[in-house]
Amino acid sequence: MAPRLSVVVPVYNVERYLAECLDSIAAQSFTDFECVLVDDGSTDSSAAVAEQYTARDPRFRLVRQPNRGLGAARNTGVRHLADGTEYVAFVDSDDTLPAHAYRLMISTLDETGSDFAAGNALRLRSTGLEPSHVHRRPFAETRLRTHIGELPALVTDRTAWNKVYRRSFYASAGLEYPEGMLYEDAPVSIPHHFLAKSVDVLSEPVYHWRIREDGDRSITQRRTDPRGLADRVRSIELVRGWLLDRPEPVFREHLRAYDRNTLVEEVPMFFWTVPDGDRDYRHAYHRHVTRLLSAIGPDLLAELPPFLRLKYRLTVAGRLHTLATVQRAHLRVRNTRKALRR
Repeated sequence: MAPRLSVVVPVYNVERYLAECLDSIAAQSFTDFECVLVDDGSTDSSAAVAEQYTARDPRFRLVRQPNRGLGAARNTGVRHLADGTEYVAFVDSDDTLPAHAYRLMISTLDETGSDFAAGNALRLRSTGLEPSHVHRRPFAETRLRTHIGELPALVTDRTAWNKVYRRSFYASAGLEYPEGMLYEDAPVSIPHHFLAKSVDVLSEPVYHWRIREDGDRSITQRRTDPRGLADRVRSIELVRGWLLDRPEPVFREHLRAYDRNTLVEEVPMFFWTVPDGDRDYRHAYHRHVTRLLSAIGPDLLAELPPFLRLKYRLTVAGRLHTLATVQRAHLRVRNTRKALRR
């Protein structure tokens, strides 16, 4: 009989972290799973570490491919799932899971019949665990059989790995992870929220998301990398394109809500990087963000608070030195307020 759960783990040059990741999967209290490891052309000893697990635990299988990136590796893993598994999940190979994660999500889905379950996450440092700011708002409380239309904060639940999907739902959605780019999670995770009939939102942490330290930063931790900025904007554009392509009238409302979140939460994260960015980064920021603002249009921009509108006007005008000055002043005010609260 096929296992109930398939876990896809893309592997690329993570020899330092992979054993800890796979140990946490092997130690799950929910034991009826297979783990499909996709070696994405690693040049270190990651594949050898993966082979050790496949040799001693029949639940682990290894698939190899030339290096094509995280999105492609996830898609390859899905194509190699065992026939008949009921659920599917994804894990990044430098992260870990608490032992109860899959038992909690699958038992919840068995009870509710929802299309997928999504849980809270903690950031994993060498010194221990701390809350994930990204997941704080959508996972503040447990809500079963809910939907992004009822809980708009779920628009910020972009990550692939804090979820267990009903495999029939995942297949019927027909979405694959974008290949050849960073920030590939959102163009799949956010449409899934809109497509689901219901979703189980769990406040309990089900994932430990690593912060790489001591110079061993992941690509997405490099704050002023022009490629990272370009791909993050591209990720937003892919979600917008998917929403625009949906014929149902309700998706016009979903697009407006998504665009507002983009302007209020997503793009403002770039503001903090402009003061530290070099000329190439600032050029990329101006080009890509201006293109995105043009696609969203002026109506939503006009509804924003004045200080936010100012930053967008400076962006479109290419006055990035002034924007950097404004942002530094904003940082000083924010730090002063924090100090006064303390």
